[in-house]
Amino acid sequence: MKKMLVFALTAVMAFSMTACGAKQEAAAPAEEAVASEEEVAEEVEEEVEEVAEEAEEAEEAAELKSAVEDGIFTVGFDAEYPPYGYMDDNGEYTGFDLELAQAVCDLEGWELEKKPINWDAKDAELNAYAIDCIWNGFTMNGREDDYTFSVPYVNNSQVIVVSSESGIKTLADLEGKVVGVQQASAALDVLTDEESDMKELGDSLGEIKQFSDYNTAFTELQAGALDGLAIDIGVAKYQLNSRGEGFEMLEEALNAEEYAVGFRLGDTEMADIINADLAKLMEDGTIMKLAEKYEIADMISLE
Repeated sequence: MKKMLVFALTAVMAFSMTACGAKQEAAAPAEEAVASEEEVAEEVEEEVEEVAEEAEEAEEAAELKSAVEDGIFTVGFDAEYPPYGYMDDNGEYTGFDLELAQAVCDLEGWELEKKPINWDAKDAELNAYAIDCIWNGFTMNGREDDYTFSVPYVNNSQVIVVSSESGIKTLADLEGKVVGVQQASAALDVLTDEESDMKELGDSLGEIKQFSDYNTAFTELQAGALDGLAIDIGVAKYQLNSRGEGFEMLEEALNAEEYAVGFRLGDTEMADIINADLAKLMEDGTIMKLAEKYEIADMISLE
């Protein structure tokens, strides 16, 4: 940046000397020459300021480079979103997506850094370069203009979970009821977006309550503070299996969608790397092995 400033200042001096020479040779009135001199000086000063600003921005951008350049791949994930990302009984972060990210790192020779984030702050984390991607049951549908995505790798749908004793059997039965969703989630979008096929259902609800995580929401559902919970089907199946009896999933789904890895908009280089690795991991059987482990084999969309 200092070199660029020196160059710019040198340009100022050169322009000034040229202006002075022109003044001595020109027959124009002294006041006009002085005015011309001042105009040139102002223009050059503005150029110097622009160069300085551009240099400063370039320096800041260099400091915000992707951590992968240092051999570390930082994945942002929801730590309470099983089976895709969560803390196990040993206090370790694991899940289908995190194990898949580790498999990619093994191929690339990277170190995986697992960074749990608040889901409603995911954009801030990504744009601040605190993470390299969002990889945790991340719905791509409707967000294509906001991120650069990998190829979709899991078919998903939004469903409703209710108490087994609620008497609620269909989506129509939810009219006037209280339904919970996760903050900034695809389920919330499905029920509130003006272009959603389920906007009418969302409008018919008595209330939509937002939660930071689904574990808290399930506690509220069990306590009777919620009548239903809109949730990703993979997460719903995991919760129902782990919590035992007392809950059931309605047969009617709210929608169908796909999961993909989300990168900063325009980061096609990273997306291309991940796409190539996903293809390799699908071909060698790694992805299906992990999918069977986490009981989502029937949801894998890669071929």
